[in-house]
Amino acid sequence: MSGIDVVFLGTMVGHSERTLQIVRAARDRVRDETLRTLAAAIEATEGDELADMRGWLPTDGPGASAAAHHHEGHGDDAALERLRAAPDADVDRVLRDVLADHQRAAADLARVQVGVGRSERVRDLARRIEQSRTAEVELLRGYGAQVSEAPGGPRSS
Repeated sequence: MSGIDVVFLGTMVGHSERTLQIVRAARDRVRDETLRTLAAAIEATEGDELADMRGWLPTDGPGASAAAHHHEGHGDDAALERLRAAPDADVDRVLRDVLADHQRAAADLARVQVGVGRSERVRDLARRIEQSRTAEVELLRGYGAQVSEAPGGPRSS
C-alpha cells in the first residue's frame, strides 16, 4: 500500500466514524420509515467498511494511526449538534441535510482516490464508496423534494 492509500484509509476511518455518530444521534427519533431504513443500511455498511479499513491500516510505523479528518462544512460538530438539538418534528429534515452533505464529501474523497490510489484493493473500496455515497445523496436529496412536492407535504398549501 502506498502513502496515498494509507492517508485515504485513515481519512475514511474518521469520516465513517462521524457517519455512525450522525445516524446514531437520530435513529431513535426518525419518523419516516424509509429514512429509518436508509439510515440503518448506512450504519451497517459503514460499520463493516470501518472494520475492514482499520484492519488494512498499518499497526506500526508511518500511517499507523488514522489521519485526523476535519468535517468542516459536512458533518462537523455544529451540524451534529444541530441534529441532536432538532425538535422531533424536524429530525428527518435535519438528518437528510446533514447526512447528504456528509456523504457527498465521502463520495468526493473516494472519487479522487480512485484516480490516484496505488492499491487495487483500496481503489476498489473507493469505487464502492463513491457509488454508494452518491446514490445515498441522491436518495436523501430526492426524498426531501418528493415530500415537499407531494399533496399535503410540508410545503404544500
